[in-house]
Amino acid sequence: MSTLRDARLTGDEVINTSFGTIELKHTFPTDASAELLFDQLDVQRAAQAYLWALPLVGFVTWRDRAAKTFGANNFGDFVVYETLREKRGIVTANLTTPYIINFSTLADGPVLIDYPAGPTAGGVLDFWQRPVVDLGLTGPDQGKGGGYVILGPNDDAAPFEDSGRYVARSATVNIFIAFRVLTQDADVMASSKRGLALARVGSAPTPVNFIEGVDTEWSATPSRGLGYWEDLATVLGEEPVREVDKALMAMLEPLGIVKGESFAPDERQQRLLLEGAALGELLVRTMQVNPRHTTPYWAGTSWYKLIDFEIEQETDTILQLDQRATLFYEAVTTTKGMVHPTPGVGQVYLTSKRDSEGRLVRADRTYRLHVPADVPVAQFWSLTLYSENTRRPYENGGNDIRSVSLDSRDEMLDFNEDGSIDLYIGPSAPETADNNWMKTVAEDGWFVYFRMYAATEPFFDKSWSLPDFDEIR
Repeated sequence: MSTLRDARLTGDEVINTSFGTIELKHTFPTDASAELLFDQLDVQRAAQAYLWALPLVGFVTWRDRAAKTFGANNFGDFVVYETLREKRGIVTANLTTPYIINFSTLADGPVLIDYPAGPTAGGVLDFWQRPVVDLGLTGPDQGKGGGYVILGPNDDAAPFEDSGRYVARSATVNIFIAFRVLTQDADVMASSKRGLALARVGSAPTPVNFIEGVDTEWSATPSRGLGYWEDLATVLGEEPVREVDKALMAMLEPLGIVKGESFAPDERQQRLLLEGAALGELLVRTMQVNPRHTTPYWAGTSWYKLIDFEIEQETDTILQLDQRATLFYEAVTTTKGMVHPTPGVGQVYLTSKRDSEGRLVRADRTYRLHVPADVPVAQFWSLTLYSENTRRPYENGGNDIRSVSLDSRDEMLDFNEDGSIDLYIGPSAPETADNNWMKTVAEDGWFVYFRMYAATEPFFDKSWSLPDFDEIR
C-alpha cells in the first residue's frame, strides 16, 4: 500500500489517504474509489467557496436579519445602532459612536444621496464589501457635505456628468450606505439626520426613516451549516457574476448552487456542504489567528493591522482571497479611510490574540495591557472586546457599553500619573482596577480591536508603539 506522497498512479495500486483508501485497477480508479474522490473534490471546493464568499454572506446576513429585527424593509430606512444590545448584533461593531445604516438596491435605478456636512465617517459599499465611495471626512466632500449618484453595474453615467454630484459606480446591485458622527455633540447628530436624503432618479427625495430605540438582542453573525449556503445562494441570485469569480462559480455548480436555479441540494450535496462549511470556518479561523499573509505592525509584538489588503481586494496578479477572508470572517465593511488612513485622517484598526509570551489568550486568565502615554490620535482611541465564537461584542453579562469597550473619552477611566493607562481583561478585576476592566466568562475565547481615530504621525513612523498583553494571573 502506498500513500499519496509516493503513489505510482499507474497499474494496480492501493493508495492510503486521509479520506479513505483509493484503489486503482489497470490505472483506473474503481467505482468505489471514484465516489471517495468526488466527495473529496467537492468538500475541498466547498471549503474554498466558503472562504471566497465571506464578504457576500456577511452583508446579506446583516441585511436580512436587520430587516427582520428592526423592520428596515423600505427604501430610505436607516437603522440607528446606539445601545449595546443594538450594536452587539453586528460583527466586531465599533461601540464608541452610533451607526446609521441602510441597505438599498440599484435594481430600480441609480440612487441619489444628499449627504450632510460635519465630522462624519461613512461610505457606500458594494456587496463584496468594497468601497464604492467614501462619505464625509475621507470622501470627496471632505466633511462639507454634498450630492452623490450611485450607479449600478450597467447604468449610464452620461446623464449625471453636469449634475454637480459626485458619481460612483457599484459592481453589485445591492449596496450598503452608512456613516458615523465622530463627536458626542447631540446637535451635530441632529443636523446630520436632517441633512440626509435618498432619492431615485426622476423622483422626489424619499423621506429618510430613522429606526431608533429598538434596543433588542439580535445577531448578524453568518449562519453555520446549510444556512450559510442558503444565504449565499440567495445573494448570488441577485447579483451579476464578475469575471474574477467565474472559477468559484464553477466550483459551486456540483454542490447545487447555480446562478438562475433554485437551491435544493440532495442528500449527498447537503452532507458535503456541511463538511465544507465546517472545514472552511476552521481554515479561516486558523488564518485569523495566524495571519501568514502579513507580519505584526510592530516587530516583536503580536499586534496586526486588521486591514492589510487593497481596496479593490486584488492586485495586478492575485485576488486577495486569504487577506479578505481573514478580515471578513471577523469583521464587516471597509472604506478608503479604514484601508488607507493617513496622518490625521481615517481610522486605524489593530488586533491581537496572543500575550507577551506568544501564547493564545484565554478566557480563564487575567491580562494587563499597558497603553503608553500620548496615544497618537487627533480624536480618540478605544479598546473593544469581542467573542471568538460570534465575532460580535463579548457577552459577559454587562448591560452597558463600557463593559466591553473602554475609550479615551471615558471619564471613569483611571490613568497613571504619567498619562499612561493599564487596562485589564479577565474573569476578575485586580484590586482597585474595576474601572479599567472588561470581564471574560467560561470558555468563550476573546480578542480585541484597538482603534485609533485620526491617528497621527507617531503611529505611522512607529515612534509610538503598543506592547502586548501581559498575563498577570
